[in-house]
Amino acid sequence: MTLKVTNIVNWETGAAVVIFFTVYFLIVSEKIHRAVAALLGAGAVIWLGIVTQAEAVRSIDFNTIGLLVGMMIIVGITKRSGLFEFLAIWSAQKTKGNPVRILIALSSLTAIASAFLDNVTTVLLIVPVTFAITDELGLNPFPFLFSEVLASNIGGTATLIGDPPNIMIGSGAGLGFLDFLFNLTPVIVVVFLCTLGLCAVIFRKDLQLAEEKKQTVLEFGSRDAHDYIKDYLLLKRSLTVLGLVIVAFVLHQWLGLESATIALGGAALLMLIMPDFEPEEALLTVEWPTIFFFIGLFIVVGALEKVGVIRFLAHQAIALTGGKPHVMAMTVLWTSALFSSFVDNIPFTATMIPLLKSVGTLSGADLGPLWWALSLGACLGGNGTLIGASANLVVAGIAARQGLTITFKEYFKYGFPLMLVSIIISTVYIWVRYLT
Repeated sequence: MTLKVTNIVNWETGAAVVIFFTVYFLIVSEKIHRAVAALLGAGAVIWLGIVTQAEAVRSIDFNTIGLLVGMMIIVGITKRSGLFEFLAIWSAQKTKGNPVRILIALSSLTAIASAFLDNVTTVLLIVPVTFAITDELGLNPFPFLFSEVLASNIGGTATLIGDPPNIMIGSGAGLGFLDFLFNLTPVIVVVFLCTLGLCAVIFRKDLQLAEEKKQTVLEFGSRDAHDYIKDYLLLKRSLTVLGLVIVAFVLHQWLGLESATIALGGAALLMLIMPDFEPEEALLTVEWPTIFFFIGLFIVVGALEKVGVIRFLAHQAIALTGGKPHVMAMTVLWTSALFSSFVDNIPFTATMIPLLKSVGTLSGADLGPLWWALSLGACLGGNGTLIGASANLVVAGIAARQGLTITFKEYFKYGFPLMLVSIIISTVYIWVRYLT
């Protein structure tokens, strides 16, 4: 089988590629803020006429933007109730302040929640708790935040609703919730356990409690965690709205509502029922640099998509397989993983879905292994770099406001090797279960 590849070489293609790599270099080098770099790149592709302003706006995933804004507002308001301080003390009591146990507990909670909620929503809920705990115990928060980022992307891969690529694949391939649960959850459990074990080993020096903090741990047992709740009325109303939002997320397919609509609706409802909480205060809790970074990046990647670069690379990857099922599956898995580490996985997944369907029509091959390879590669590949997935950037944005800078190099040092481990495990799983 051969696939025809259209010649895409022209000045617009060259300019789009140069702009993308320039933006990427600026992000990696951290010479300027990543939001500024992304917005400059977005402006450049519009100024040069590669995309029109209308096309640039259409390339922005407003579902992602709306989800981020809505959940940031909900979490920002909920935080004022003292809930996160309560959870910090409660968690420390249950784990007896053991840093390794805390890392395991928070990462496990993140992975399980991410299987049923959007990854971004999960980290927005977990990260404030993490900072409260690490501040109390005088621990470096980076190992905990890093493990939670990995856990959110790994857990989100397990189900149909856990990660945007899975939602797209399920819709395009006609796959249901149980299909993903049956085919992906087993390998995800293995990937998560291996990743969590490696994180505990890698960061073992940071997971030691200082001598002067041991008395703090001993005092946890004598504290009443409920004393840290500052406003019970706010807590009850916040948790009620948050509960409704979570239920709506789980049922969004049946409700016919996008996640952004649910999140923004929940945020508006919470602001409505909290008359003493000014909207201006709520909006100040939004990580606006992160929001505008996403906007700029969507436009830059949209330019690559328009000029045909993403489609060209996808065609080339499939054409090289010669139509052999086992080679196609491995190619899709590794190409998706490596590509999704450096570029948002949503446009890549959107390009691969119709391409794989056409491959199935032409070759008559069973597409099952290809769909699972695409899902595992696109979702787990997001752990490779700081900009590989939305959750990564959101955590980095929140950390920055807490005075902790997570650099691209620092994340890459740990994230990329662990991502490769997860893809190696996925390779063995797909080969043994579907190709032998």
